[in-house]
Amino acid sequence: MDCPQRISSLSRSWPLHDTAGSRQVEALAAPGLPPHTLMQRAGLAVARLALALAPHAQRIWVAAGPGNNGGDGFEAALHLQRAGKQVRVTAIGPPAERPADAAASLARAQAAGVTIESVVPMVLDCEMAIDALLGLGATRPSAGAIDEVLCRFNAQAGQRLAVDLPSGLDANTGVAHGDNAARACHTLSLLTLKPGLFTAQGRDHAGEVWFDDLGAGDVGAQVRARAWLGGADAAEELRVPRRHAQHKGSFGDVVVVGGAAGMTGAVSLAGRAALAAGAGRVYVCGLDPAGPNQDSLWPELMLRPNFLRVPAASLASATVVCGCGGGDAVRDALPLLLARSARLVLDADALNAIASDRTLQALLSARAGRGQATVLTPHPLEAARLANAANVAEIQADRLGQAERVSARFGCVVLLKGSGTVIAAPQQSSTINASGNARLASAGTGDVLAGWLGGLWSAMQARATPPLAHRVALAAAWLHGAAANEGDDRSPLTASRLLQRLAATD
Repeated sequence: MDCPQRISSLSRSWPLHDTAGSRQVEALAAPGLPPHTLMQRAGLAVARLALALAPHAQRIWVAAGPGNNGGDGFEAALHLQRAGKQVRVTAIGPPAERPADAAASLARAQAAGVTIESVVPMVLDCEMAIDALLGLGATRPSAGAIDEVLCRFNAQAGQRLAVDLPSGLDANTGVAHGDNAARACHTLSLLTLKPGLFTAQGRDHAGEVWFDDLGAGDVGAQVRARAWLGGADAAEELRVPRRHAQHKGSFGDVVVVGGAAGMTGAVSLAGRAALAAGAGRVYVCGLDPAGPNQDSLWPELMLRPNFLRVPAASLASATVVCGCGGGDAVRDALPLLLARSARLVLDADALNAIASDRTLQALLSARAGRGQATVLTPHPLEAARLANAANVAEIQADRLGQAERVSARFGCVVLLKGSGTVIAAPQQSSTINASGNARLASAGTGDVLAGWLGGLWSAMQARATPPLAHRVALAAAWLHGAAANEGDDRSPLTASRLLQRLAATD
């Protein structure tokens, strides 16, 4: 590509390569090029982005580490110096120990007149700071001089740009190693996009993510992606016009089961979301005997506490969403639903019940063998229970891997909520959803997601070839997150307001 591309503006899905995959791409791309070409291209790309982000900045500080990430920084400094900027470079590590590419770039920067120093100046008056310290290789907290430089980088008030990865951020998992991992305003990912930029702590540390393939795009396509970054195309491919001759029966029935005493709001939110997503009819089966028998705001919903007593064929033809506010009462409904439902979304208390009951776990695992599709929508704590993990931190330390392990264990699609929602499915490439932000961190938004997924899944049965469950999960996650993208991300988005935004999507 000719210039860095902003990833948040992309509507397409994008391959993500982990550390091993990224190094494999580099190994395939470099032999066909003159020496040092990739590093020189990387530095030019960094300089171009820096100039675009802060065109009026005159004083630029580059923190260059001892490896090839530092070499990218030297190359960027060279081009910024040539552009008339006042550039200072803090170079960490003995020059004699630098890799050949980085040593060559250091010599080029020195020849261009760039100021190279071995310690951070006492007074660091810069308008832009560039982190070229660690890049791809960070697997543990920084220490010594690098840790000191990272503290100074994070303290800068101007634009902060990270080269390839924020130093200290794990490329594979998004875990930030140590308290001083770089917090960038922008990150330019080079050659490949890395999963860690988009999940766990990655989005907080990377800021706005940009990408430059350094002219090696065709080579990158030859290396299997670790996962994919889900774009709007995941949802767009499911959007088809409704035919005039279709009727409400064409778009199926959704049965929402939950709403134990004191939690009827959860099942109501899920039911409303299912209807808004396109289901033909929605039955809300509350588990509170004293609960409401009508939704006055959404009278289209049919509240049927005894719906679970209908013939098995009727239940098998519906899409079932179970667990939203279900409390302990949902446990009694699960054996029937696990046995009969052709399409089943399990959320919240349904997941907790299954995690603590081996009989329910066996019933869940048996569904895939009968051709019954299931989507689990856990948040990290629920995922920890399903995975028999020690705690939430164990899930967050490897969100992709943990979602895949739960998916393989139960033969289900797993939609692991959180920063960078992960969608994993048996025999499918995993996806990290690109939409959404922390505005979704409010009560009830998960109930809206579960209901929306169920309603979308039901409506898709009207297609000649209904999409697989994981494709519906991708679309639901994207739309749910996209509804939160507009507005001030410093304020929460209530579940009711989120539902209104989703219902207005056309």
